Formats: sequence, structure tokens, C-alpha cells
Amino acid sequence: MQHFTPTDPTPRALGFAMPAEWHPHAATWMSWPADDDLWFGHLAGVRGEFTQLVGTIARFEPVHLLVRDDESEQDARARLAGANVKFHRVPLDDVWLRDNGPIFVQRGPAAGSLANATEVALLNWKFNAWGGKFEWENDDRVPEYVASTMNAAHWDLPVVLEGGAIEPNGAGVCLTTRSCLLTETRNLGLTPELYSDWLREYLGVDKLLWLSGGLENDHTDGHIDTITRFTDERTIVTSTESDPADPNHAVMQKNLDDLRAMTDASGQPFRVVELPLPADHLEGAEGRLPPTYANFYIGNGFVAVPQYGDPNDQQALEILTPLFPGRQVIGLPSRQIIEGGGSFHCITQQQPAGKVWDGKNPVQI
Repeated sequence: MQHFTPTDPTPRALGFAMPAEWHPHAATWMSWPADDDLWFGHLAGVRGEFTQLVGTIARFEPVHLLVRDDESEQDARARLAGANVKFHRVPLDDVWLRDNGPIFVQRGPAAGSLANATEVALLNWKFNAWGGKFEWENDDRVPEYVASTMNAAHWDLPVVLEGGAIEPNGAGVCLTTRSCLLTETRNLGLTPELYSDWLREYLGVDKLLWLSGGLENDHTDGHIDTITRFTDERTIVTSTESDPADPNHAVMQKNLDDLRAMTDASGQPFRVVELPLPADHLEGAEGRLPPTYANFYIGNGFVAVPQYGDPNDQQALEILTPLFPGRQVIGLPSRQIIEGGGSFHCITQQQPAGKVWDGKNPVQI
């Protein structure tokens, strides 16, 4: 794909943009783990950790939970009895809804404004399991299901884009990584300039900032949400590795140096805060695992931070807590979930607050 062919009108032309994660939510969307083989025999423990995460989120906002079969639904209902959860029976391959689910956009009373937003629509980007690494056909259909059940207007796009590959600040700036978006197995021939065009017109991104890469042995090819996150419009936390002999050290150091030289949409430097990676090296069935504290999830009044039984767990909470005034920063176990290669941000997708906009039919290009 070596061209940019937008619809008319694009979300940007209609005043829609992707809000930052800390903007108010109507709900969180997730999928329930079901395949023990995909979790290398850890399904029971994974479901236990999912139960704690879903239960925590549901204390603050509604959760829409996708379940793929009778066994999954019965298990989830039993574990989450009494929680603010709505269940949806949907064919699924896996649980990484951040990547295969819809990306929501929002508009306010004035075109291009996110203040007092009143309407929400969604985007259906292509999903191919991070370049064809796993089965994906069922998961690629999830955005269409969500749009249908919400009766939401949406755009169906020809570009592969995972939610974990982008990190917007809600003020026109978005972070991403070259190691992920520029792989030939996603969008062959799509240049950084063309990505900027797509994200500008469909997510409202005025400035796309590129870091080099992500963590060792990350099957997403280095998603930004595993290493570097906005905590407000001008504050960035970024993962660091203090051991020069660690393969993650050089990449994380370059990312840190690059971030310190970057500026926001108005040309002002960011505040950059270092967030250490877990101290322990965790090994899984396919080699080293990519645990990280940057894969936190921001919701209404809370931030859920993955914990691994690691010496750096508490330090991570202490670094993140003052960056989220007015929110409870809650550490929850993710030692079993990380066996699948991701953590809390990877398995959640926020639906921004606002009336669902049904003002047009799906747009095909």
C-alpha cells in the first residue's frame, strides 16, 4: 500500500478525534481468555488475574466482556458474579482487544473540539495478528460486532493498525515505534509520511513522533504501549533498563534520549519521567518474556498497574502515583497474563463518554 485514499468526509472533517485515555469513559471492552494452549498451560492462573482486573475496573465503570463459547461464559459469569459486567457471545481467537478491537473517536459541540464531547463513533482498522503470527480472522471481525451492537457509525479502513501501536495525548500528538509500524508484514510500502496522513485524518493526530523500538522478544514488534506512555498532555513515562549488558538497555536509552529532544504540537518540550523495567528476567515457553510497568490502564478514577512479584513493583507504583492526581493507582498481579506476551493495556479498550453517533452508514474504501 503506497497511497493515501481517504473517505469523504473523514472523521477529522466531521470534527472527530481520538481522545486521550484519561478522558472520561462510558465503558471498558475486554475479551475472556479461553484457550489453554495459547497460554501454555497457564489458563487457570490467567483467568484468576483477569478476574481481579475486570472486577477492579467494574468498580469504576461498566465492562463489556466478550466470551467465545459456553464454557468461557459460564466461567466468567461465575467468577464475576455481581460485578458491573455485560456479556457478549462473540467468536474469538484471543484476548488482545487493544489491538483487534475498535478504536473510538469523539467529537464535541464545536468541530475538532474534545471539550464537553457529545458524540462517539468508531474505526475498524485491519488486524492480522501482528503480521500473521497467530490466527486472527475471528478477532478481525470484532469491531464490526461492536459497531453493530452499539448501532454506531464507523469507518472500515484498509490499513493494519493495532491500538497498542499508538499512544495519543488527546492534544494532537501521538507516539509510535518504527520497529512495529514499518514491518513489511503489516502494510507493505506504507511510509512514515503516509502513516501520518492516515492518523491525521482518522484519529486527529497533528504530530506523529517515532521511537526506534520496543522490548526484546515482544511478538508485537515493539508496541509503544509496552514501553512509553503519556500520563497527561505533556508528561511521558518511558521504560528504562539500568544494566548495560541487558539487550533492552541500548534501545530504551535511545528512546529516552529521543524523547528528551521531542516537542509537543506547540513546540514545547515534554516532561519525561523514567520508569524502570522489572528487575527479574522472566522466562516463558518461547523465551524471555516482556514484562513492563508501562502497560498500565487508565480508567475513571483509577490506574491499574501490572505487578510481577518483582523487586521493582513498589517503585513503579511510587513513580506513577503522583503522575495521576485524583486517581487511585492500583497494583494488580499480571505474572500469569504476561505469559501470553502482554498485560493490562493490551487486553482493554476504552469507550469514551458520549452519545453514540449513528449518523451514517459504514464507509468502505
